[in-house]
Amino acid sequence: MDFVFPWPTSQGEWLAWSSAVVTLALGLVLFLAPNLAFRILRLQVKPEKAAAIAEGRGRMSGFYLGVSLCCILLAQPWLYMALGFSWLFTAFGRLLSMMSDGANTPFNWASIIVELVLAALPLAFVFGFLP
Repeated sequence: MDFVFPWPTSQGEWLAWSSAVVTLALGLVLFLAPNLAFRILRLQVKPEKAAAIAEGRGRMSGFYLGVSLCCILLAQPWLYMALGFSWLFTAFGRLLSMMSDGANTPFNWASIIVELVLAALPLAFVFGFLP
């Protein structure tokens, strides 16, 4: 059985694939440069809690890298659906935090827009809104 890299063939698949590539890039930044990623995300690690860096490198980057690589390497609709719903729940969690935790900031508004776009691209492809 030969493994062939599944290159996107339609406009919708290109958009879903692009969402996976952006997710992969975010995962690589979290994996390779967690301090930089935390500064971008406006998170601060306490010096006495150095294990927080391991959370960024392990838990946070692991899902980004795992799901995005599966989407890129296998290009299956169910995987794109998992990617889209993951970003959708990320946006929903941010929205809940904005409403209940007092996190209504311009950074969170910009982040929620990016997350909704990253969710919409693969979901629109999977549900047939994009050819």
